[in-house]
Amino acid sequence: MLILIVEDDAVIRQELKFLLENAFYQVTALEEFTDVASVVLSQNPDLVLLDLNLPEESGFDVCTKIRAKSEVPVIFVTGRADSMDELTGILKGGDDYITKPFQAPILLARIGAVLKRTCRETDREPVKFTHKEVELNIAGGTVSFHGKQAELSKNELKIMHLLFQKKGNIVPRGDMIEYLWDNQVFIDDNTLSVNITRIRGKLEEIGVFGLIETKRGMGYRI
Repeated sequence: MLILIVEDDAVIRQELKFLLENAFYQVTALEEFTDVASVVLSQNPDLVLLDLNLPEESGFDVCTKIRAKSEVPVIFVTGRADSMDELTGILKGGDDYITKPFQAPILLARIGAVLKRTCRETDREPVKFTHKEVELNIAGGTVSFHGKQAELSKNELKIMHLLFQKKGNIVPRGDMIEYLWDNQVFIDDNTLSVNITRIRGKLEEIGVFGLIETKRGMGYRI
């Protein structure tokens, strides 16, 4: 699932991006706000998080232009808590209206509800991935092979999710660290190696050997 963030406040934009990526959504965050509706339509996202107070035009106007050509779900995320603004947002074609400051679990729940209501089952992000007979279950947080199963920690699951998404391609260590922690805090590079070692150990416990390749000086690949 691709979620497009249209938010001109850099701090809130980064917070939203970090939150959504940790929830395993693909995320694009706009940093330029000229002709926003056209950019949204060209990106073809599964859902748009749209602020109201944008530099060049209001979120209401952007939503109107989007609705003229697309039924992509739009959730307004704004500091404007007036009930008339909320009503206007819905009348302009918004699917939901969330005020800042938002609570992360509630925001994620409402995003999930809108996606469930508006997307066909076949369009949803898969919760299970398979490669070389190894199955990764995102919803269950497990990896399995020939009937044997191992549970993964949050970071182990994120590493495996990224590798399965990019199977056959080398994922650079820097990209993996950015995906995991989004540069919110300093993480010693050795921490990634420790997580990879733990994943390999769990894979070997269920009979999987050599799934994760180390490409020295480059990164990892499955």
